[in-house]
Amino acid sequence: MHFTFGSPYLLVLLLLLPCFLWCKQYSKPYYFPKLSWVARQSPLLSWEPWLKMSLFALMVLALAKPFVYDAIADQHKKGRDLILAIDASGSMAQSGFDAKDRLRTKYETTLELSRDFIEKRFDDNMGIVVFGTFAYTASPLTYDLESLSYLLEMTNVGLAGESTALGDAVMQSLRTLSYGQAQNKAIILLTDGYHNAGKSSPKEAVKKAKEAGIKVYTIGIGNRSDYDASLLETIAKESGAKSYAASSAKALSEIYEEIHALEPSAIRSENYLNQKLLIHYPLGLVLLLLLLWVLITLRREP
Repeated sequence: MHFTFGSPYLLVLLLLLPCFLWCKQYSKPYYFPKLSWVARQSPLLSWEPWLKMSLFALMVLALAKPFVYDAIADQHKKGRDLILAIDASGSMAQSGFDAKDRLRTKYETTLELSRDFIEKRFDDNMGIVVFGTFAYTASPLTYDLESLSYLLEMTNVGLAGESTALGDAVMQSLRTLSYGQAQNKAIILLTDGYHNAGKSSPKEAVKKAKEAGIKVYTIGIGNRSDYDASLLETIAKESGAKSYAASSAKALSEIYEEIHALEPSAIRSENYLNQKLLIHYPLGLVLLLLLLWVLITLRREP
């Protein structure tokens, strides 16, 4: 546990403490024929200014919001485990998907929008699975999302073969997610083709995902006739997720925004975690000292 103040700048008020001893108070003048009749006493020897100083100091400490926090808690992330499973089969090399740049391929546009999505995920533990004829983990689960985006750039069309193994893509994503510790886990599957390769069937893969409580969001890239929309809808529905159709780069960007809202990432905060305010301690002492002051004053009265 560590100790700090929420508003440390208020501690500057403690510089006013010497005024309780040395600053002159206005008082009505009294005249005595002899100075010897007046008792001379230093303010340092009187208990009353010290009591006032203690009350003032305690109230300033309370205003500064003292608290303790657990430094270890700052090292733990609170997001979810999330896998992007991206189709890198030969058909993803087709162009015309992005209206702003017709020469860019579907894969290049998908990578760019995927990087934008990754940047918004804050404290998620994310990984990348690339698939074609087979599926492989391009990046295991990591909180280093900057490095994740860099690794994504190193992938290319045809790297995993020319066909489309949707079942293997989901199974490989599940294996990658098995190393994560988060309670919430999800897969985002992006493809522009029909399942025509691989060792695992989509039916078997979605059954495994359902048993593990992992949602599989599916996104069809390009024209609806280019991919198996019915299969993607079944995968998403069976796993408790949602299926989307991205006919353009703009549509894919909007889909990513919707998924970002459906699967919110924990917002990173600069505040201390597991904090416990200690305001009641100085305020409690203030009440005790005020009670003591009242009792002493009452006793001194004739």
